Amino acid sequence: MNYKGFIAGAMAFALAACAAGCGDKKESDSKPDKNKETTAPTETTTVEDTTEAEPPKPVDASDPNAVTFDDGIFDFAFAKSDDDDCAKGELSVVELMGNKMLKFADDNTVKLDGKVQKIGISVTKLLGNEGAAKVRSIEFDVYAQATADHLKTEEADGVRAPGWIGGGGGTVTAQDKWYDFKEFSGGEYNFETSGNVHAVFKFLLADSGQCWSEDMEDANFLIMRWGVANESDLYIDNIVFYDEDGNSIPLLDQKSKKEQFEDAAKEKASEAKAQFDEAVEKAKADAEKTKEGMKAEAEKTKEEMKAEYEKAVSDMKSEFEKAKDDIENSDKYKEIDAKIKEAEEKLKQDTAKAKEAIEEASRAIEEAKKK
Repeated sequence: MNYKGFIAGAMAFALAACAAGCGDKKESDSKPDKNKETTAPTETTTVEDTTEAEPPKPVDASDPNAVTFDDGIFDFAFAKSDDDDCAKGELSVVELMGNKMLKFADDNTVKLDGKVQKIGISVTKLLGNEGAAKVRSIEFDVYAQATADHLKTEEADGVRAPGWIGGGGGTVTAQDKWYDFKEFSGGEYNFETSGNVHAVFKFLLADSGQCWSEDMEDANFLIMRWGVANESDLYIDNIVFYDEDGNSIPLLDQKSKKEQFEDAAKEKASEAKAQFDEAVEKAKADAEKTKEGMKAEAEKTKEEMKAEYEKAVSDMKSEFEKAKDDIENSDKYKEIDAKIKEAEEKLKQDTAKAKEAIEEASRAIEEAKKK
């Protein structure tokens, strides 16, 4: 591939890519309004193509106020992936060539042609509202590392290298306008990992208010890499913010290492507790389920036993009635029954005679009283 021609094409593609970084104008990914005045020049600083004799090495931070990612903190960064041309991926802090950097791991689900890798940086979280309002320029280092051997160069095909590296950036200013920073560009890198491409973003129209203010809730900006020639991940390091006098702006007081470890330990403990609580709730649910199952089984057994008891009683009653009928129909029973009836008849007769005698005596007594 003729990369010089590709670079020229990439520059033409830059305007479309900047527009691709747009979204809600309340955030720093809003689209430029084509009907409004251009807010910043789109000049390009290009590093001459180089063929490295040995793999490039990362550069160290030269400013004490640089964001180096050595502490592993990157909660002020976000991956933008909601535009059609946005690369999809995840952010993390990893060590690259012995130096910790912010990594955008591209999942390569978006085709290379026209793809833009976008990383957002929340300046307010790093500098506070007051510090963000002082920013007039931003500098940082960009790296890329190939994840496939699909690069085609003038010398060979199937090269595992990122190739040309370039892009740009932008932000929403205090005037709620999209501001394009000057584009950046590096050489063609033929090793798996590139050297640093040093980018500089400036608020060239700060005198007209095209910058951030203390009233902005979240001053942030986008770093965009386009012209991706091969599957590769994007890395950012050594971010420094400068005021109008060229002095670096101090970052908000960062937590001590001890505090960071304590916070990390608390977070791990919280995660462990959450997992434990979840396991306890699951155990309770399983126990309740088992309890309900046992209760249902007990009710079933109880009903079965009741049915068996009632059947046994019914059978006993049936047997008793049958035995009674058998006794009543026997000869012995009939003989006894006849004697009982005979005795009852004699008792009845004797009772009648006694009654008659009592009545006779009563009449005799009454006759005697009259005399």
